[in-house]
Amino acid sequence: MKKVYIETLGCQMNKSDSERIYAILSKFDYKKTNEPKEADFLIVNTCSIRQLSEEKAYSRLGVWGKWKKNKPELKIAICGCLPQHTDEDLLKRFPYLDLVFGTQNIYELPELLKEEKRTKSIKKKEYVPEKDVDFMREKSVNAWIPIIEGCNNFCTYCIVPFTRGRERSRKPEVIINEAKEIIKQGFQEITLLGQNVDSYGKDLEDKPTLAYLLREINKLEGKFRIRFVTSYPTDITDELIETVKNCEKVCNYFHIPAQSGNSAILKKMNRKYTREEYGAIVDKIRSQVPDVTITSDFIVGFPSETQEQFEDTLSLIDKYELDYSNIASYSPRPHTVASKMTDDFIDEKTKDERFQILNTKVKEMHLKSNKKFVNKIVEVLVEDNQGNILKGRTGNNKIVHFESDKYKIGDFVNVKIKSASVWHLKGEVI
Repeated sequence: MKKVYIETLGCQMNKSDSERIYAILSKFDYKKTNEPKEADFLIVNTCSIRQLSEEKAYSRLGVWGKWKKNKPELKIAICGCLPQHTDEDLLKRFPYLDLVFGTQNIYELPELLKEEKRTKSIKKKEYVPEKDVDFMREKSVNAWIPIIEGCNNFCTYCIVPFTRGRERSRKPEVIINEAKEIIKQGFQEITLLGQNVDSYGKDLEDKPTLAYLLREINKLEGKFRIRFVTSYPTDITDELIETVKNCEKVCNYFHIPAQSGNSAILKKMNRKYTREEYGAIVDKIRSQVPDVTITSDFIVGFPSETQEQFEDTLSLIDKYELDYSNIASYSPRPHTVASKMTDDFIDEKTKDERFQILNTKVKEMHLKSNKKFVNKIVEVLVEDNQGNILKGRTGNNKIVHFESDKYKIGDFVNVKIKSASVWHLKGEVI
C-alpha cells in the first residue's frame, strides 16, 4: 500500500478533518504514516487564524518541494482554511503542488484523486452536502465529533466565516450513531466540536439543541465522558447549563471566549455582548454547576485598544476568576473588517508588552484555580504514561500527574491531590 502523511495545523476541527481525509484515502489503498519522509502522498491541512500559521504551511511546502526533486512521483497537496480564503493561485506559486482543496471540498476528494492533472477545487459560497464518510480516528482516550461547522457571527477580526462558511449543523441521528460507534471502539471520552457549538440545530427543521444532543448521548450505555467546545457567550442557554449540571457523563467544563474585557472593544470586534453580560453568564454557570472550570480566549492589541481598555481585560479575568485563558496578539486577516482599520493598529512592541503582562495574569489565575483542588479527591482519566508516572485529566479539565504501576491509558482512577503548580496537579491513588 502507498503511504500518506498529513501535517495538521490549527484547531480540533482541522484535526477532525484530517481524520476524515485519512478515512477517504484508505479506500484508495493509502496507509497512514507518521513519518513524512516515508510518504508517497504529503498533505498539509492548514489554519488561517493568524499569519504565522499560514507562513508555517508555506514553509512546510517548501521543504516537501525539495524532497520531490529526488522523488518525482511524490504527490503533494494543501487543504484546509488557507486555500479556502486566498485569492492567490497556489498551483502557480508552488509548481510542485499536485492538489489544492478547501474545507468545503473534503467529500469531493474521491473524484479529485481520479484527476490525472494538477487540480484545484475550492467552493466559496456553496458546500458539498455531507456524505457517509468514516473517520480514521487516532487511537487515544478521546474522539472528536464535529456537530456544526461554520460561523454566522462575523467578528471583525475573524476569518472563519470566509474559510468555513455559514453555520451548518449535522443531523442529530448521524451524530448519535457516530457516538455509539465511538463507544464500541473503546474511546472513553467524546468531544462535540463546533466553531459555535451552542448554535447547533438552529438551521435544522426540528431545531434540536446542543442540550438535546448531550442528553441523548448521556443515555448511551458505558463509562465515558462528554465534552463540547467552543461556546459563544450569548448562545449559552439555561437549558444547556441545566443539562451540564444534571447529566453525569457531561463534563463540568465550559470554554467561553471573551476576547476582551472592555465593552467598547467588544463592540468594535462585533462581539454581541458587553463586559457585564459576559460576567453574568459566568456567574450563572458557577452558581449552578459544582466545581466547574471556565476557560476563555483573549486577543491583545486589537486596533485602537488603549492601555486602560487592556487593563479591563486583566480585571475581567480577576473579577470572574477565569480558570485559564488562551491568549494571542492581534493579527490582521484578509477579508476581515478589522484588517482595514489601518490607522488604529497597535505597534508590535506594545502588543508584545501587553501579551507578556496578560500571560503572567493567566498563569497566576491558573495556579490559583489549581490550588483549590489540593486535598480533594478527583476522578482522573489516564491519557499518558511514562514508566510508572501517569498523566490524566479530570472532568473539569485539570491535568493530574500521579505515580502507579497498576493503571493504564484509558482507566478511570480516583486520586487525592497533594500539591498544585501552574500547569498541573500532583496526587496519589486512593
